[in-house]
Amino acid sequence: MLDSPPAFLTAQLIVSTIVILIVIHMILGLVAYSTYLERKISAYIQDRVGPNRVGFDFGLPFLKNLFRGFGFWGLGQPLADGIKFVLKEDYMPKGADKYLFTLAPIIVVIPALIGFAVIPWGGMLDFPTMHIPVLNWTIEGGPVHVTGAVINIGIVYLIAIGSLGIYGITVGGWASNNKYSFLGALRASSQMLSYEIPMGLALLCVLLVTGTLIPHKIIGYQVDNGWLILSQPVVAVIFFICILAETNRAPFDNAECEQELVGGYHTEYSSMRFALFFLAEYSHMVTASAFFALLFLGGYHMPMFFDGHILSPENMTILGVLAKFGVYFTKVVLLVCFMMVIRWSLPRMRFDQVMQVAWQSVIPMSLALVVTTAFMVSRGWTGLLPMLAMNVVFAVAMLFLIPLLPKQAMNRKVRLAGSRFYPVQE
Repeated sequence: MLDSPPAFLTAQLIVSTIVILIVIHMILGLVAYSTYLERKISAYIQDRVGPNRVGFDFGLPFLKNLFRGFGFWGLGQPLADGIKFVLKEDYMPKGADKYLFTLAPIIVVIPALIGFAVIPWGGMLDFPTMHIPVLNWTIEGGPVHVTGAVINIGIVYLIAIGSLGIYGITVGGWASNNKYSFLGALRASSQMLSYEIPMGLALLCVLLVTGTLIPHKIIGYQVDNGWLILSQPVVAVIFFICILAETNRAPFDNAECEQELVGGYHTEYSSMRFALFFLAEYSHMVTASAFFALLFLGGYHMPMFFDGHILSPENMTILGVLAKFGVYFTKVVLLVCFMMVIRWSLPRMRFDQVMQVAWQSVIPMSLALVVTTAFMVSRGWTGLLPMLAMNVVFAVAMLFLIPLLPKQAMNRKVRLAGSRFYPVQE
């Protein structure tokens, strides 16, 4: 028997393992009830009721009395959907590639469920020294990071993992042997390639100001200097537009638009294969919202009017960690709900408009923002007020300059004699 634990068994490994197990189950639970939130939010916007009947009794008499009253809110709807996906018939279209058709949902869902690993959910924890009498091991304590993985290129990891999901979509669209699925996969690929550019440039603006790739240091910068959404609002808007496009959310959901492509890249999928695509989309929303909160909303930080509060980085107690975790996760849930409000408020753009927005508006704006941000950083003007003034001037200048840029007229209406738009001239 070893007198000391293996070198890899550290306090950080224990905390990281616990965080991964807790967060992945919280994400899975949030994904399930995101469908419930989506239906309720859409119902509220459309002046409907939404799901309000399904409880947890599953129609069984002996459970009806036990869960009486819970059906009023329809809280059992996500569970009913899950059971439906498990019991639904699973089929594969004729001519589909059997192996790739099955592999595609797996390729999509894995990156969606590992991107959260570098998110610093709870700041730092003062881990106590542990002694295991049975093995006669002593694990040294000390300050540890409340995150799944402590790596010094956490932001690069998030960008790299986020871009891997498109491979599963492309494989699924091609393997389905369906032209609509293939067109949806092509749309998703071109959209991802287009919006990765302004996302990276917007991220570069943040990194230029904070001067680090380490997630917890980006939060530390915002604790000392204010949230970056206040000093860089234009960058935050561009980044949020890009994560909407990356997660295939409205008004950028052209890869699966029902009016044109039946169901897009998952037209031929059913049962749990389709559920994995569904799980991946909402998991990407959660990870993207956590990424946005990390960069622009201060992560777990909340502004207080006194020093030494429970959410300060110096508070490394278990109570402080739980409070920070709660604040961070609340921001993520609110951002996910905001994405849903956008979906049910804005109409879907045509695909040519999606590409036009990327290449003629968002990419030039993000390039100009990188140049202006680099200039501000070189002059040392990185405070809240100078950066906010630069963003305001930039936004006003864009409002005047963009209408003056040359544009190619597309999809012009063809004159048709006798139509109500072009009546016959007498």
